[in-house]
Amino acid sequence: MPSPERTAARVALAGIAASAVLAVLKTAVGLAAHSVATVSDGVESAADVISSGLVYLGLRIAAKPPDEDHPYGHGRFETLSALAVGVLLAAAGAGISARSLLIEQQHPALFAIWALGFSIATNSVLAVMKMRAGRAARSAALTADAWNDSVDILSGSVALIAVLLAVYNPEHWHDADRYGGFVIGLIVVFMGFRVVRETALQLMDTMPEPAQMETLRAEALSVPGALGIDKCYARKTGLRYHVDLHLEVDPNLSVLASHEIARAVKRHLIKRLDWVADVLVHVEPHMKSNPERVAKF
Repeated sequence: MPSPERTAARVALAGIAASAVLAVLKTAVGLAAHSVATVSDGVESAADVISSGLVYLGLRIAAKPPDEDHPYGHGRFETLSALAVGVLLAAAGAGISARSLLIEQQHPALFAIWALGFSIATNSVLAVMKMRAGRAARSAALTADAWNDSVDILSGSVALIAVLLAVYNPEHWHDADRYGGFVIGLIVVFMGFRVVRETALQLMDTMPEPAQMETLRAEALSVPGALGIDKCYARKTGLRYHVDLHLEVDPNLSVLASHEIARAVKRHLIKRLDWVADVLVHVEPHMKSNPERVAKF
């Protein structure tokens, strides 16, 4: 496993451990403090354990090299794990909201805020770590998990405010704790749908950003003998992109010479652009070739 992917896998493991601790802590404290919002936040952390586990599994499988049955590698599994994270979040959020409305409200104890404060601080660290590692490895799953931790910060803050309102102003905000749990569920549902949308776009072979494609074209044309690019497509397969390139060369060159230029372009792109996994080059004649440039080549 390359270094960025190895780091991402380690961060995912750290997320699993941290989410497990937070889930136990907030659920136990929430039950002891009779706080619906704190228990709801604990259930959300329990779902994080499963989602981080899916992320780790996806990263491990995506790092496997191509084989006879998977010539494009195993990267799609990482995208599928990100999709599973989104679906899990949406389902968990719906369950949290429903439970918060159905459960009978009791007066929460103030000590619940310490567990929530610790959770907010921990999730802040996890979100930054996962976002950096996810972007470095181009991991949709780990980036989705980072957004999940960002939602945890928001949900923890909502729970904290709900507990404080219920404790210090019970006459006007008696149900604040229960409604806080409901809002937490809605936030988680929204983030789940957001993750599902982004991963679905990747599964539909959405092209990279225009700036990335311009960089790819410029790098390809910097290779001697590459005179133009007719078509250029790229689709993400897990952590990296597979590129289809229609390269224009001097029509007077031999098949062998054209093939060598195509190989040089492929090697150059893979070496220069770390987000490119493989390049399929199709050679075409350049009808407006520059004689001086061809002579130099």
